[in-house]
Amino acid sequence: MARMKFLCDSERCIECNGCVTACKNANETEWGIQRRRVVTLDDGEVGKETSISVACMHCTDAPCMAVCPTDCFYPTEDGLILHNKDACIGCGYCLYACPFGAPQFPQQGAFGARGKMDKCTFCAGGPEDDPVLEEQKYGANRLREGKLPLCAEMCSTKALLAGDAQDVADIFRERVVYRGHRNSAWSSVEHEAAESEQLAKNAADLAYDATQSV
Repeated sequence: MARMKFLCDSERCIECNGCVTACKNANETEWGIQRRRVVTLDDGEVGKETSISVACMHCTDAPCMAVCPTDCFYPTEDGLILHNKDACIGCGYCLYACPFGAPQFPQQGAFGARGKMDKCTFCAGGPEDDPVLEEQKYGANRLREGKLPLCAEMCSTKALLAGDAQDVADIFRERVVYRGHRNSAWSSVEHEAAESEQLAKNAADLAYDATQSV
C-alpha cells in the first residue's frame, strides 16, 4: 500500500507562490484559511536565502491526532491524516501540537469561537459520503480521480513533490546525485570537489576510448 507524502526541494523553490494559488483554486477555502504557504529563511541574504513550501506533512505519528480531545483526526490506508469537521470543537490543541502550523482557523479570537479547524487534505477530501458535501467541507478529492494534489502538479520548477513516499524519495535521490553529492546530500565540499574531478577524468577517458575505437 502506498504511503503518500510531500517533499519540497528547497534548491528548486523560487518563492513564486504558485502552489499557494493552486491550493486556493482547487479547494476554494474560506477567507482566513491558508492550507499551504511559502516560508523564506534568511530573506535577502545572498547565498543563504532559502524558500520552502509548507503544509500538513501527514505525519506517520501525527501529534495533532494525539492531542485532539474529540478524535476528529483519522489516518487513511494511504497514510494521510484527514479530519472530521463535524467532530471538531475548535479547541486549538492541534494548532499548538503541529510543528508545521498546518491547522488553520477561519476566525480570530478565543479558541472555541474561531470556527472549525481546516488543513491540507492532500486533495483527498474527507469523511462525507456525498461528493458535493465533501467538496464543500474539505475541498477537491483529486486522489479519487487518480490525480495528485494540484499544488504539486502546478509547481513550475517541480520543487514540490507529492505521491508515494518511495517514488518521491527516488526522485529526490536522483536530483541529489545529479547535483554532485555522490556521497550523500551532506558530503563535504572537499569531497564533492574530488569526486567532480574524478568524474571529469572518467568522462575524458571514455571520450578518448571512443575515438580510439573508431
